[in-house]
Amino acid sequence: MTKLKDKLKLIYVPFLIIAICFIAAYTLLHWLFFIKAEIPLKEDIVKIWLPFGLLWIPILIWLRPRINLLEFKKYDFSFTYQIIASIAIAIPTIIAQEYLATATGKITKLDNISEIEKTEKTKYYTLQKYYIDKQKIGVQHTTSVSGKYNEDLNMSIYITMPIFENIKDTVNLECTSWLGKKYSEQISNRLSDEEKDNAYKKFVAQSQKDFDTANFTNFSYLEVIGNTKDHDEYINAIKNTKLTKAKDQIVFLPIKKPFEKRTGNKLEWIFGSLGIGMLVWFILLLFPELNKSNSKKPESYEKIKSADLKAMFGFLWDQLIFFYVTSILVIINTLVFITMFFAGISFKAADLLNWGANFRPITTNGQWWRLLTNIFLHADLMHLLANMCVLIFVGIFIEQSLGKIRYLVVYLTTGILASVASIWWHSATVSVGASGAIFGLYGFLLAAILLKNFPISLGKDFVISILTFVGFNLLMGITGDTDNAAHIGGLLSGFVIGLALSGQIKDSFNDQ
Repeated sequence: MTKLKDKLKLIYVPFLIIAICFIAAYTLLHWLFFIKAEIPLKEDIVKIWLPFGLLWIPILIWLRPRINLLEFKKYDFSFTYQIIASIAIAIPTIIAQEYLATATGKITKLDNISEIEKTEKTKYYTLQKYYIDKQKIGVQHTTSVSGKYNEDLNMSIYITMPIFENIKDTVNLECTSWLGKKYSEQISNRLSDEEKDNAYKKFVAQSQKDFDTANFTNFSYLEVIGNTKDHDEYINAIKNTKLTKAKDQIVFLPIKKPFEKRTGNKLEWIFGSLGIGMLVWFILLLFPELNKSNSKKPESYEKIKSADLKAMFGFLWDQLIFFYVTSILVIINTLVFITMFFAGISFKAADLLNWGANFRPITTNGQWWRLLTNIFLHADLMHLLANMCVLIFVGIFIEQSLGKIRYLVVYLTTGILASVASIWWHSATVSVGASGAIFGLYGFLLAAILLKNFPISLGKDFVISILTFVGFNLLMGITGDTDNAAHIGGLLSGFVIGLALSGQIKDSFNDQ
């Protein structure tokens, strides 16, 4: 019982304090900066990515050293415990942001739609007199892939309908208020092109049928669509209409349920998800023992905390100093992505082409620089994170063995050759990502291990993991929408370069 009390005091209570304080603090910041001050960030960033990212600050500084007080019998699960703690706090935090956005939204009663320009902007509106014009609609068709290995194909149709005061106003050539309707369907991306085409035609026909029979006047109130990807697509749909485009366009979604029920069960889910997280964290603390030598005296924890923080930041600083080419590559890729995000692009094919994506018809028409620029572009956040994690893992080994200049040359060379393989194989595919260059590094590393330029122990430990990683990703490329040509081109070019530079790296590893 005494041991349990110690764990509750040293680890469980601090977890609860961090959870409650973080949820309250971030919700307050959300209200101040993004609702009241109206800082124009995408809603998914504000409601999901920012809270999940910022949460790691208190976890690493305050909770991590306390988790390290636990003793695990066989394997070190400290990082797993950090992940579970972050999820347990992130879920109620994310739900709280959605609740905040809906609960604080005000509703404005309008007699007609033209009054919206004379009133204070709010999130919700009611209308007394209106006419929804289903003839002068705007339509935007989009497709995208999703899933860890792009195994899903998402088809969407965005429709905007102008809102007028009455039917007589339909002769107007300008409109600022629109009603939005989205149709969407998901199919397997592993289908043949013919099957995809047939599925898309069926989806369009069904959407047209539903639209023709739908009654869009049956709503209780209207909700303004926020700064989301859907909003961007609705604006694109408006641009496809023949109406004169006013400067500020407002797109509404029709809501049928009463305004008083707009928050649903979100408040209950905040406390419910937090309670589940607290229970899971309590159960997890029952299994490991406390490090007796470090848990007897309160001052012992402070020493561990200080040493742990120094070790953590010291490790990060060492990586930046000794493997700074890898660090610089990660920073460049990340900064490019952040710049593209704040530039407001949609990360679709057209935008990626404008930023330097690889595309055979354009690249071979004189824009050969795309062979290089595309390896610093990424299609979405998960694409970036996955590539950067793998780059860090393999980069620290090769940069140490090869030297900084030659390591950078290998990275860029294999990346360019991977791009060449992509346009050689694909006649019209937009390709981006650092994975071709990363596969080149893995090919180089594989050659070094097979030629025993690495220590025997390192070779035995890594050769299976490298082959598994390469084989699994190539297999997913066959079944999904991944650019396998770039992967194979990078892998083979890296392997050949590894063979060519065999003698230059052997001595450096034999000295370790």
